[in-house]
Amino acid sequence: MPDFKTLTITKDQRNPRIARLLLNRPERLNAITDDTPRDIRAAVEWANADDEVHVIVVSGAGKGFCGGYDLADTAQSHIEHPCQQEKTPWDPMVDYAYMKRNTEDFMSLWRSPKPTIAQVHGAAVAGGSDIALCCDLLVMAEDARIGYMPTRVWGCPTTAMWSFRLGPARAKQLMFTGDVLSGRQAADWGLANLAVPAEQLDAETFKLAERIAGVPRGHLAMHKMVVNQTMLTAGLEQTQMMATVFDGITRHNPEGLWFRRYAQTEGFKAAVQWRDSGRPIPEGDEARALVRDMDARPPSA
Repeated sequence: MPDFKTLTITKDQRNPRIARLLLNRPERLNAITDDTPRDIRAAVEWANADDEVHVIVVSGAGKGFCGGYDLADTAQSHIEHPCQQEKTPWDPMVDYAYMKRNTEDFMSLWRSPKPTIAQVHGAAVAGGSDIALCCDLLVMAEDARIGYMPTRVWGCPTTAMWSFRLGPARAKQLMFTGDVLSGRQAADWGLANLAVPAEQLDAETFKLAERIAGVPRGHLAMHKMVVNQTMLTAGLEQTQMMATVFDGITRHNPEGLWFRRYAQTEGFKAAVQWRDSGRPIPEGDEARALVRDMDARPPSA
């Protein structure tokens, strides 16, 4: 079996037609590193190259599926990064190139001719929700959570899958609020195919995967191509391009810079608590003034 830094992929011992891709950084809630998107693409390519595999199940080790990008350290530092440029003016195409590559890597789950199923327990949030929603099907524990809280500030989901999976009205509700859905609510809204008690999650996902695995690979690929084509015709690729550009803007506009400075001065956890609390987020001239004040503080303040 191939060896990766951030995940494992193996054939299910009960049915080798099912490949198990496990996000495997449980000590960091499987948070996304620079290696994660590349590992996902390579693991999907490995599964697609094996004629015995018919379906791929994606899950997370430990307490949850994936907590998003691993930002706790970088967001509260002054490290220069394509997605967190300290220089002014920032270069949007440097940011875009980095994030578009990640988006394309996540989308390998969507492009895979073999069906992909996200098996979600705990949290699939922020970038973790991108991974889950790039899978064809979504099976969640009833008490699991999925959402993209950074839409409140400092983020725009680059895969744009919320609109295509939920429809405009409900996608707007989640994008405008940054709220999360429970597995039960995700199923009620049609986002999740199934929501089951946590103790039944693996068994129910396996049952669905095994049912799919009995279908010839060619049939599965053709049916997936037909459904995917409807999303492409509706403008998925163009929407993802816009979303990825906007994601960079949210991290470098006055509000995004305020969030970064607040994380750098008060800690990332405090910034996230403000973001998720519903408190008004400083914007425009107010944000600029707060940034100037924080930049003027002595390093030890």
